[in-house]
Amino acid sequence: MLIRNATATGGEVVDIRCDDGRISEIGNHLPRGSREPDIDATGCRVMPGLHDHHIHLRALAATADSIRVGPPETRSAGDLRAALRSADTTVPHGEWLRAVGYHESVAGPLTRDVLDAIVPGRPVRIQHRTGAMWMLNSAACRLVGAEDCTMPGVERDAAGHPTGRLWRMDSWLGTRIGDVAPSPPDLAAMSRRAATRGVTGFTEATPGLTQASVDDLASAVYSGDVVQRIHCMSGPDIRPPASPDSVAAQRFTLGPTKILLDDDNLPTLPALTATIATAHRSGKSVAVHCVTRLQLIATMTALDDAGVLAGDRIEHGAIIPEDCFGWLRDHSTPVITQPNFPLERAEQYRAEVPAADQPDLWRLGSLLVAGVHVAAGTDAPFGGYDPWTAIQAAMTDHSGRAPLETVSPTVALGLFCGTPEHPTTARTITPGAVADLMIVRGAPEDVRHGPSAVEVAATVVGGTVVYRR
Repeated sequence: MLIRNATATGGEVVDIRCDDGRISEIGNHLPRGSREPDIDATGCRVMPGLHDHHIHLRALAATADSIRVGPPETRSAGDLRAALRSADTTVPHGEWLRAVGYHESVAGPLTRDVLDAIVPGRPVRIQHRTGAMWMLNSAACRLVGAEDCTMPGVERDAAGHPTGRLWRMDSWLGTRIGDVAPSPPDLAAMSRRAATRGVTGFTEATPGLTQASVDDLASAVYSGDVVQRIHCMSGPDIRPPASPDSVAAQRFTLGPTKILLDDDNLPTLPALTATIATAHRSGKSVAVHCVTRLQLIATMTALDDAGVLAGDRIEHGAIIPEDCFGWLRDHSTPVITQPNFPLERAEQYRAEVPAADQPDLWRLGSLLVAGVHVAAGTDAPFGGYDPWTAIQAAMTDHSGRAPLETVSPTVALGLFCGTPEHPTTARTITPGAVADLMIVRGAPEDVRHGPSAVEVAATVVGGTVVYRR
């Protein structure tokens, strides 16, 4: 295909030809081949497409049929009751009610008894805003067999009965629901929506995916339901899915092993070191979930003991003390952050994060100044799905953070323009580069006025137009 009259990063107007998934030629007045598809990009800029370096695709797709029960949509117990009861009257009898985004500021801790008082007649499951917990009513507990489950994630009361709160049990819950919720999430709709925002790739960051789940995601890419590339975090035992051809194989790749840490259930240092070493021996790097000071320090210590492998990364880095900067820089260990969270959760953070931790919360500019490598993902659906919101948040101070943490439009955009395998290595528009591009009206700095201020005119993945306005 040929992109004509596009304004490149340096301001010059060029034509760009793409062949076999890569940029093959850049010049002026390139001749259009016979029946070669083309785009007239006059007045538009061409840039590398956005890659969301941390996202949960199935969970995001499932939110389309879910009820929002957290701030800002739902702020009180009355709001929660109204939202669930309204859904109860419209969802067909016998189907599950699925709600997302819950936070205790709405109505305190939710248990099966609390939910039974609102909707007793059908199964209800509500996901916490952090994604760490599902809360079920009694009908749901009976259907999934929570009473008989011996996994430690099933919270129980003093008498040993399940409270309906399941911690870090997404995979178990998904398999137990089975035929009760037969409709799979609509990945195609999610993918099309992302394409309208210039997204050309995702890093799927859900921990503990089974071989079947990985194969299903790959099939969605190969079939065209998902038009973007997927770089899928996976354990050492996961095999590369079978692909129809070499081109398709490049659009779905396996990434680092995700290691999930919780302060309440933190592994011993030898155990964490052994987990990292096992991944490294299989040739896989690790992506360690770190949202507290303790988790970060434990991870750095374990990496020191196991040895740092190229590609090891810190996910989130929600709390990073300044005395950790040197270690991250010297070990070339990137932080994959979420600039959207200080904007989306400003009220929660002001109320809940201790004053001593506030200066270390969701650092960005200070990390870059210190020489730490940083890239970004949205963490959708636990954050907003639009990368442009995160780009805007990285550029502007909406949350009372220190001015040092904000960055320039070019730097903010670059957080989403790394390669899947090396998120802090910038993709370029040069001959031989992968042809994952977006054509936009407006300049990156226009996003200061809001995510919609930059209009995506077209999105190209592997030299194929997947969205055209």
